[in-house]
Parts: sequence; structure tokens; C-alpha cells
Amino acid sequence: MIKSYPHVETERQDNVLIIRLDNEAARNSLTREMRYSLRDITREVQDDYSIRAIYLTGKGPTFCAGGDLRMLTEQKTVFEKHRRFRHAATFMPQLMALDRPVVCGVRGVAIGGGMGLALMADTIVAGDSAKFMAGFFRLGVVPDCLTLFTLPRLVGLAKARDFFYSNTTWGAQEALANGVVSKVVADDDVDAEGIALAHKYASGPAEVMGLAKTIMLKSFESSIAEIMDYEDYAQVMAQSGPEFGEGLAALVEKRKPDYAAAAKAEGFSDGMPSSMKDDE
Repeated sequence: MIKSYPHVETERQDNVLIIRLDNEAARNSLTREMRYSLRDITREVQDDYSIRAIYLTGKGPTFCAGGDLRMLTEQKTVFEKHRRFRHAATFMPQLMALDRPVVCGVRGVAIGGGMGLALMADTIVAGDSAKFMAGFFRLGVVPDCLTLFTLPRLVGLAKARDFFYSNTTWGAQEALANGVVSKVVADDDVDAEGIALAHKYASGPAEVMGLAKTIMLKSFESSIAEIMDYEDYAQVMAQSGPEFGEGLAALVEKRKPDYAAAAKAEGFSDGMPSSMKDDE
């Protein structure tokens, strides 16, 4: 069942939610409508643990062309600009920190904020046409959409500096070599590969993977002792949950674990908002 939001559409495939940026006329740029839709979808996913993985992509030949030029030219005052970034803070950190795996499929350009949106995912599958472009300093603006957080962690500080300062463009193979994407495939295969990977993640212990993701996001600014504490608390939670019980039983019984069924049986998949359910 496909649901439409302003400039975004979603589709459920079992335990996977597919999110497609849907404003080809504007090259899927981050319009106000799209940002509000992504905020609403992120909030719904946070409350719906029957969704065990996300696949994010763009419709058409462009993943996301970054900031909306109309908005950039029309918003003149300091407080108009400030409100836009305050709104971004209501969903971008939450999207990146979702306690479920997120896969992104990129075809065509991911420019500036569009690149930032892609880098919020855990794994990126790139098509042959994919291009990751900085573009910020070309406009005389500071890199945003969390790129100053994500890119240095992926490629290292020196490479990130050069990428931004030089207004660099990385093609799919360069992005692969630099560790930005996990796989490069033909453009026509991006969705199939990305959705298959999301289903693979969804079939794993998604709740526990979410705990690990939370700790990894803290790893660069935490001490060894703090990481040990995080691991302690997270492991106690994991080993008290149904996914560990299923994984251990499957190991002992020499069978494949069914983590999704185990989580559902324990009520871990409760709480789906009515707006995310298929129409009756």
C-alpha cells in the first residue's frame, strides 16, 4: 500500500518501510513540504516497531539536489532562516539516530543537503550515475544537514576538509573507495539491491541493532570507560529481550532464527500509528 505525503511517498513491504522523495520537477530538493513530510514520517516510524528497517531513495534520475532555491531566495530575514534550521533540528538528528537500520539508494546527484540526507543512513547503495557533491562553499554557506558530523566520521578529517574546501564531486566509484557507499550497482538495480538489503537487516535482531547504532553514534566523543558503560547497559537490555532468546534458542536447536516473529510475540511490534497502517 503506497501512501502519499507532500513531496514524499511511502510504501510498506512486510517489516520494511520504503520512503521515496517525490518532487522530480524540483530534482527532489529539500522543500519545506518535503522536510515536513520527512519529519512526520520519522515520528511515525519512531512509534511503530513493526517497522524493522527503512529504505530511503529518490524518484527519478536525481536523488536530491539539496536546498530549495526558491526558499533560499525568498527567505530574507534572520528569523526566517533561523526557523528553517530549527525545523531541520526536529527531524534530521532523529532520522539519523533512528533505532532501526536505514538503507539509502542513490541515483544521480546528491548535492549539499541532499548528500547530507543520504549520509544519515547506515548503508548507501549507489547507482553508476551517483554523484556526491559538496556545493556549500560554491554558495558561500557553511556545510549543513549534519554533513560536518557524518562525513569526517566516514572518510577522516583531512579528506572531509578537502572535499568541502575544494567543492569536490565524488562519483560512485570514488565514493566507494572513500567508504561513503557500501556497494555500486547499475542504476536499474539500485532499488532491488537496496530493498533486499533492508529486508536482510529487518530479518536480523533489529531492536538490538538499534542499541548498537546508538552507541556507535556516541563513539567519537566518548571515553573508553563511557563506551564500556554503554555496552554494559545495552547488553543487559539485549540479553533480556526476545531477540536474544530467539537467537540463543536457534543456535542451540541448529536452526535459522526468526527475530521478527519473536519480537512480535513479545509485543515489541505494538504501537503502530493508524496513519501508517494499510487502508482496510
